Amino acid sequence: MKKVQLGSSSLQVSRVCLGSMTWGVQNNQADASKQLDYALAQGINFVDTAEMYAIPPKEETYGATESIIGNWLADNPAKRQDIVLASKIAGPGLSYIRDGGPITGASVIEAVEGSLRRLKTDYLDLYQLHWPNRNSPHFANHWPGVLDFEVVDSAAQTENMLDILNGLAHCVKAGKIRYCGLSDDTPWGISQYLRLSEKYDLPKIVSIQNEFSLLHTKDWPYLIEQCVHEDIAYLPWSPLACGALSGKYLGGARPAGTRWTLMQRNGLFRDTPMSGKAIAAYVDLAKSHGISPVQLALGWVNQVSGVTSTIIGATSTTQLKEDINAFSQPLSAQIINDINSLLKQYPSPF
Repeated sequence: MKKVQLGSSSLQVSRVCLGSMTWGVQNNQADASKQLDYALAQGINFVDTAEMYAIPPKEETYGATESIIGNWLADNPAKRQDIVLASKIAGPGLSYIRDGGPITGASVIEAVEGSLRRLKTDYLDLYQLHWPNRNSPHFANHWPGVLDFEVVDSAAQTENMLDILNGLAHCVKAGKIRYCGLSDDTPWGISQYLRLSEKYDLPKIVSIQNEFSLLHTKDWPYLIEQCVHEDIAYLPWSPLACGALSGKYLGGARPAGTRWTLMQRNGLFRDTPMSGKAIAAYVDLAKSHGISPVQLALGWVNQVSGVTSTIIGATSTTQLKEDINAFSQPLSAQIINDINSLLKQYPSPF
């Protein structure tokens, strides 16, 4: 498994990152431990989690995923040095997490302590802000007119970002986190954090993880261009659009135990008639080239210039094996050309 540098950090991470958000709802401890063992055996050293997991989020499963990883680390203490462990502080809106309040410097310090306790480790390699305090154009909010940026108090938001950076700096100085990252943010958010960190000599953002797939390419080219030139690792999450690009939900199918059979916090916003047409076209394209839809979708994300490490997730070891194998063989130039033709037909299907 190829390793690459995580932005401007000193960390070397695998081109595939093991996501964990199903652990605690769709997967139990035994499932998760088996996935971790298998992933490490394949050369994956990058593991991503979050305090709000498992997904879909609810109070009774808050922190469950971190606890599952912590149990695995307790059983395998020597493996802590072999993994780059990333977690995230939840943004505002969940009443059972700090009363639904915004991220602040103080809440960063509090949340880091909670994550370290559940993960049974002394430090996190990467600590990320799960989503910004302001409304951002993610989770199908990217269409014109959905958000009104003119009502945002940019000065207040910037002051809040400075407070957050100071909280992160406190944790870095204490040796509890090594590097800092963003998630579900925008070029403006990246720019403000970079400016503030340089002005006040605070930790620099080294990564951002955003949704990115054949169904959701809005970060190309502008945000990804910024990441490349600012030396910020770009980490796509949901590269299979929550499994939809495997084709398993086509025709309204809902296989037992799958993600779309569960209540979702933001609803099934990816499930649109146009998405169905796009997915069917990609499935047919994969079949015509003798590869699986999963190989097509993950292989495409992997070859996008600027992508550092792709975050995958699975509810079974069989799925995990298929996902990892999808990165072993680059897609041909002909397949890429055929995909580009479909992207022009379905540029933003949800």
